[in-house]
Amino acid sequence: MRVNRISRARRRAAVSLSVAALAVGATTVAGPAVAQTKSAPAAAAECSAAYRIEQKLATGTTWRMCWHYESEAGLVLENISYQPPGETQPIKVLTSAKLGQIHVPYDDGKAEYSDLTGAGFGQGLMNMAPGECPGGTIKTVKVPGAWDPQHPNVKGLCTTTRSRGHAYRMQGDTANKVFQTQGKDLLVYTVNQVGWYEYITEWRFQDDGTINMNVGATGSLSPVDYDAGDGRGWPLGKGAKAYATSHSHNIFWRLNFGLDGSSKNTVEQYDSVVSAPARGNEGPTNKTTRTKITKELAGDAKNMRWWRVVSATGKNKDNHARSYEIVPGATTKYPGRSFTKHDIYFTEYKKCEQFASDNLRNCGTGAGKSVDKWVGGQTLTHPITWVNVGFHHIARDEDQQPMPVHWQGFSIAPRDVTAMNPLTPAELANQNGHVEGGS
Repeated sequence: MRVNRISRARRRAAVSLSVAALAVGATTVAGPAVAQTKSAPAAAAECSAAYRIEQKLATGTTWRMCWHYESEAGLVLENISYQPPGETQPIKVLTSAKLGQIHVPYDDGKAEYSDLTGAGFGQGLMNMAPGECPGGTIKTVKVPGAWDPQHPNVKGLCTTTRSRGHAYRMQGDTANKVFQTQGKDLLVYTVNQVGWYEYITEWRFQDDGTINMNVGATGSLSPVDYDAGDGRGWPLGKGAKAYATSHSHNIFWRLNFGLDGSSKNTVEQYDSVVSAPARGNEGPTNKTTRTKITKELAGDAKNMRWWRVVSATGKNKDNHARSYEIVPGATTKYPGRSFTKHDIYFTEYKKCEQFASDNLRNCGTGAGKSVDKWVGGQTLTHPITWVNVGFHHIARDEDQQPMPVHWQGFSIAPRDVTAMNPLTPAELANQNGHVEGGS
């Protein structure tokens, strides 16, 4: 379901040549943008106003970040900080965050694409109409190596806010007292066209400190791919004559944490094991074990397993180390390639390691071109986090026309970043830790 207007092979070949040409030139360009009306404190002003995003949400939380646009990865967010109510200074979360690859293999084995490094994802930035960015601002991006050099500026970056429903709800000691708040989010997103597909790359920053990273695939099914008569596709349209070819979307994100402004973060893995009830116990027992990840890791998600990245320098007001927990989303792991066989990678920072597969940078002889080759036992002092989320797309009648958005992604959630719920109402601010008389 890839090709737009010309054959799949011709389209991909043309784009590959374009990307190869770009690889030898400059790869990072930031374009003009609409300046924010607010200005960040001097300590947080790590980019000019044109490339700064700052939003104070209705619940009192402020998110700040910088942005630029790369020829392969598209939108890159940098110097991301979070300042909830009650914190006098912004709390640094991420040094940089971007897509690391979109790998698309077809079930029939006849096509396989790396959309970021081999199919012109960055050049496919689309103009957005105001209705696509409700209540927000559409910034202009100068696309490096634009397919139309006469028109490199694209109105393609939306920043807006959105309600997400209850942030919390708690009934007080009396029936006539209810504590509740409706949560607010900052959304930052682009739309990039690759073939017939259009990818919505969305970054959602919640007022409670959570960051959601999602990619939604939409657009159109390619008519030239209605050829899966070998049983690998799904019949669309009248009868059972035209079969759309099934394929996978394996999407990687690359996160460079900078908790409290330091790259020297640590990584921990937690595993819980439930055992049958022991004699004298009413129910099963659950034991959770922490493992400090000191060397590079190719990790696999398991039931009751999770990871967190821990600040080496910052603590909250309860004297607990700040950290962010990685919360996986729904995934269909693709076993066909070595780099897609794992759900998460932690690698030691190396500037040249920018893409999870078909890496364009030169990392030296024998270094390999995919993230699995970079897990070599090196001690983690500046860990880079790579998250892989897969989706096996077996088309359905409802995918035409146009194709509804299907999302894949994950979140990172604050763990001990603040001493209490950052949205705690004033009346409950003294209820930190054990509360006398509580159950």
